[in-house]
Amino acid sequence: MNDRIERAGLQVAAPLAQLIEERVLPGTGLDPDAFWTRTAAIFAALAPENRALLARRDTLQQAIDGWHDAHPAPIDPAAYRGFLGSIGYLVPPPAPFTIDPGAVDDEVARIAGPQLVVPVLNARFLLNAANARWGSLYDALYGTDALPGTPAGPGYDPERGAAAIAWGRDFLDRALPLAQGSWRDARWPVTLADPGQWVGSRGESQLYRHHGLHIELVVDADHPIGRDDPLNLADILLESALTTIVDLEDSVAAVDAEDKVAAYANWLGLMQGTLEARFDKGGERVTRRMAEDRRYRDGDGCETILPGRALLFVRNVGHLMTTPAVLLPDGSQAPEGILDAIVTSLIGLHDLKGLGTLRNSRAGAIYIVKPKMHGPEEVAFTERLFAAVEDLLGLARNTIKLGVMDEERRTSANLAACIHAVKDRIVFINTGFLDRTGDELHTSMRAGAMVRKGAMKAQPWIGAYEDRNVQIGLACGFSGRAQIGKGMWAAPDRMAAMLAEKGAHPASGATTAWVPSPTAATLHATHYHAVDVFARHAAQADEPVALLDALLTVPVAQGDWSREEIRAEIDTNAQGILGYVVRWIDQGVGCSKVPDLADVGLMEDRATLRISSQHLANWLLHGVVTREEVEASLRRMAAKVDAQNAGDPHYRPMAEREAESLAFQAARALVFEGVDQPNGYTEPLLHAYRARAKQERR
Repeated sequence: MNDRIERAGLQVAAPLAQLIEERVLPGTGLDPDAFWTRTAAIFAALAPENRALLARRDTLQQAIDGWHDAHPAPIDPAAYRGFLGSIGYLVPPPAPFTIDPGAVDDEVARIAGPQLVVPVLNARFLLNAANARWGSLYDALYGTDALPGTPAGPGYDPERGAAAIAWGRDFLDRALPLAQGSWRDARWPVTLADPGQWVGSRGESQLYRHHGLHIELVVDADHPIGRDDPLNLADILLESALTTIVDLEDSVAAVDAEDKVAAYANWLGLMQGTLEARFDKGGERVTRRMAEDRRYRDGDGCETILPGRALLFVRNVGHLMTTPAVLLPDGSQAPEGILDAIVTSLIGLHDLKGLGTLRNSRAGAIYIVKPKMHGPEEVAFTERLFAAVEDLLGLARNTIKLGVMDEERRTSANLAACIHAVKDRIVFINTGFLDRTGDELHTSMRAGAMVRKGAMKAQPWIGAYEDRNVQIGLACGFSGRAQIGKGMWAAPDRMAAMLAEKGAHPASGATTAWVPSPTAATLHATHYHAVDVFARHAAQADEPVALLDALLTVPVAQGDWSREEIRAEIDTNAQGILGYVVRWIDQGVGCSKVPDLADVGLMEDRATLRISSQHLANWLLHGVVTREEVEASLRRMAAKVDAQNAGDPHYRPMAEREAESLAFQAARALVFEGVDQPNGYTEPLLHAYRARAKQERR
């Protein structure tokens, strides 16, 4: 991967140039020479500005650190807010306005439902997520703890199956009420209380619509379930993951040109409809492909065609990192976020021009989510970047739609101004509690020792943060025009708890929320049948926006902890760091279900790592813990993590080989160098250690 080709003054990794010139550019109408010349011009114009924005972050952080050093807790809210305004961290809010992103797909603007995030480097997961538009409610109930207990015996458990069927009938009574009686006692033909909910049929199966989402009743008298059912109902299919974010950022370990080429190639396969995954399942070789659209006919014979796949967004990286995939004329690495914007949009042309076998956006849009932006000036930079990419590709202005992750403190404190900076292309805002907590810890690092991780969700700032995201989105006209999102349910094995708790997201007015699996998407879809989100918007129209002072309340701890509590906190953080980092560094796994200290599997990515490492760094800085205590905990937890991964043949143990384990060294550096990491991000250290690990194995 050291081979490079010169293109318009850029040194481009040969495999990347080959991918673009041989597989991406053909059919787009773009000449390779012109493409590289315009790409070089974008880097020349915007790379210096990118660097200046990062320097601005450092300047602001130094000022905040100095203020906290001079103003120990308790913090005076008025003085603190005034200080943040004086340094430009806070900016005046814009006059009232309404976003106008133009033509967007219904899944973004006019239907509320679940959203998946999936790592771009795993083709099998990509296809599962893309095809998660439709999911079996029976399977989701039967195979998870959404129903009490577990299946009895190795085969089908009729008692559990009956419980799933009963749950499904109750769901139908709520979503598709009959004119008389219950779905439990119904026989065909049925009469709905609202006959307009019926859409059409596929064979004997019937399609209905509720709150904009579709429900298909699979009627099959020959099916093992359907043949014994009074309605011959073999399954209930729910329209589940309306949208999926294909992630090049937090959930992947992409550190070099080889990784970037693999990522872009998978995105190309999705846009062309050609991506496949082959794997062994149940002793058989399986080939998975993208699902076809679904066709139904109504009583007049008119055909309804529904998407068979989730509408795909792509999440680019943020402004921080650079990539060796492209070297600038001065020999420095290119900003990775600029390269992502150019290449993922170029690949998006395959969808816009109909070059593939399937279509993604029926509205003619390319959807890019941009994470980890700090405040309106960085969002405005992304606006200029996307405009430059549109000019490069010959696209009309605002064809590239933008999703803004509201996950950094300066962005959430200036959310209306951030939205205003991209008001004609924004289609998405989303709370990211995990990264937002990491930035909270780092921004206020010198204010004092922070509360324990488990207490963070009870702090005033988080309630204000979640409320303001919806309230400001609605005030800016998002309802019916763009998504308002909520963050991830991190426990994929705890679906009963998810069913009990995650209904709060649509109830809050959020039109989408993240889930960790296609199964979770199907179960979470039931929440959007329970709540008419757009009716909620009408009821929320006059709600005041939560106070900024609450958002800016620094979560400094009040009181002391026992030594047992401190040790438990150290161990919890250390185990979580090691459990995630060892897979990232040694195996290149950017997101996975990592067992916690109690052996409960939790979805971990760089955002969770950012919290744990910054939390320990904060407690070290303020003397709550000592370096020796953290070192001892890391060694103990290395043995714990080794035991948790004992069944993985690719796993490389850390315990008693800490000096040679790059994974252990990376985890250690994340803590002991945490105060000095830019905005507390983990990427610089992770990338450096992962690159070393890859090099050692070549």
